[in-house]
Amino acid sequence: MKFEKLNIITPILKALSTEGYTMPTPIQEKAIPVILEGKDLLGCAQTGTGKTAAFAIPLLQMLCNEQKNEKGSRTIKALIMTPTRELAIQIGESFAAYGRHTGIKHTVIFGGVSQVNQTNALKAGVDILIATPGRLLDLLNQRYVKLNHIKQFVLDEADRMLDMGFWPDVKRIIAQLPATRQTLLFSATMPQEITKMVDAVLTDPVKVAVTPVSSTVDTIKQTVYFVDRKNKKSLLIELLKKGTIDSALVFTRTKHGADKVARDLAKVRITAQAIHGDKSQTARQLALNNFKLKRTRVLVATDIAARGIDVQELSYVINFDMPNMPETYVHRIGRTGRAGMGGTALSFCDNEEKGYLRNIQKLISKKIPVSEDQPYTMSTAAGK
Repeated sequence: MKFEKLNIITPILKALSTEGYTMPTPIQEKAIPVILEGKDLLGCAQTGTGKTAAFAIPLLQMLCNEQKNEKGSRTIKALIMTPTRELAIQIGESFAAYGRHTGIKHTVIFGGVSQVNQTNALKAGVDILIATPGRLLDLLNQRYVKLNHIKQFVLDEADRMLDMGFWPDVKRIIAQLPATRQTLLFSATMPQEITKMVDAVLTDPVKVAVTPVSSTVDTIKQTVYFVDRKNKKSLLIELLKKGTIDSALVFTRTKHGADKVARDLAKVRITAQAIHGDKSQTARQLALNNFKLKRTRVLVATDIAARGIDVQELSYVINFDMPNMPETYVHRIGRTGRAGMGGTALSFCDNEEKGYLRNIQKLISKKIPVSEDQPYTMSTAAGK
């Protein structure tokens, strides 16, 4: 199916063509018609499935059609709430790309930077607001933002909202929205807490799910290395020095760990930068841009900082630390193998992390192949 079959208006089709999009992904094919009908939607989709376009395209279309019949100053008619600054910026870039011929204005607000440019944009008038909860609440309290004209509300990455403790802020914001509105909730996982959230914010939603989170993308080649913790650094350097890995996103469990790995790689002349919550917004964006432009070979990240990272053609994800939540493993390796492309996920598992590995394999219903071709094999690997 092509986008034309989804009754997308010409200005957006033109923008999609410029972006090189001709065929909608499964989540787009299922979600766009539902959203255009004005129904509430519950979307379950892994990262890399085209979720942002699934809600951005129909929202732009509905607002563009309404704009023809409206005159006067702009009011915020659509609110997209997302947990991280990186993801908010990424969503803003998508709206800019798909809506370039529509005349619809949007702005992005997030914390960690001066609010001046953001408040100036709000004063000038916008149709779509993309926001993180903390800064949105702050500007609501300062009366820079009014939500009484909202017709569409998108809650993106709902599971991560819960993980990061944003649910109380989200509830305060929802309380200020009009009772009559269209609500779209997207989540990569559907834990029990999400069900409570769905009941609280959605009305008779249509449920759309693609690629269940319990599965990992088939195009991703997965391998686990059993290695003592003290040898993880040496194994990482060994793999990177082989030269087959052009660039890699490396995951650590802690901010301190991310900084240490980046420093260790720099000592052996492997360009690396760390990205985590203690870094300034400027530093995080610089590190991400350097990685995207291949100025930096390795980006070392914590899970929360990496949630909004979208790097096209990323071939390798390396779990320096095994995640203690099996769903997190799916999110991590989903950074590669996007849009049907291939990818490789390498995981370093020490003796204390074997339980995490068992839980991951149970969730994804497959045994991850073990690499024996490495010089740092764990002495207790036989007991795996």
